[in-house]
Amino acid sequence: MPRPARVSPDRILAVAALEFSERGFAGARVDRIAHRARVNKAMLYYHFTSKQRLYRTLLRRMFTRAAERLQSVAAGHHPPAVKIDRAIAAMAAFIDEHAFFPAIMLREVAEGGMHLDRETLKALGAVPRAVAAIIREGVAAGEFRPVHPVVAYFSMLAPIVFFLAGTPIRKEIAHLHVVDLSSLSTAEFVRQLQEAARRSLMRDPVRSKS
Repeated sequence: MPRPARVSPDRILAVAALEFSERGFAGARVDRIAHRARVNKAMLYYHFTSKQRLYRTLLRRMFTRAAERLQSVAAGHHPPAVKIDRAIAAMAAFIDEHAFFPAIMLREVAEGGMHLDRETLKALGAVPRAVAAIIREGVAAGEFRPVHPVVAYFSMLAPIVFFLAGTPIRKEIAHLHVVDLSSLSTAEFVRQLQEAARRSLMRDPVRSKS
């Protein structure tokens, strides 16, 4: 019978997140992850059995945690417009806290999600589903215009992902004085995105009366 593992899987996942974000799935190496996590490969395989399982476990955990934050927002006792503000803030905060996430997801998008299995896709689907609940609530209450929830979701998520993923590029552009970005903090970006989302979703009071 194998001896109980003493190394926390969380430590391995944290190191794996950096490796996958820096090198992608194909370029990531289990031996390098093990070395950076200060464990031997046998211990890593004890927890995850393969690089693929390690990768999918990482993504499922991230998707699940992101969905839980948004589900909490959706379940709150606030008007739909306020929930949209909070959902955008929650997405931005989550991605900011997990800086590796945009790079991994952009690679998956570019590669057609070739490494995402059925269970990982189910975990991913819970994220837009949580936002869709807010959109449907707003439409049902007559506050939002009829809009496909997934369209609304991507109109909010994509700018956040690209803005935060592009942080190193923005810093270089600002350093070269190519574009004035001095007043565009992450907080200001989120605030303006919230305002734009609310305006795009709110029902036109003139049209709604006609």
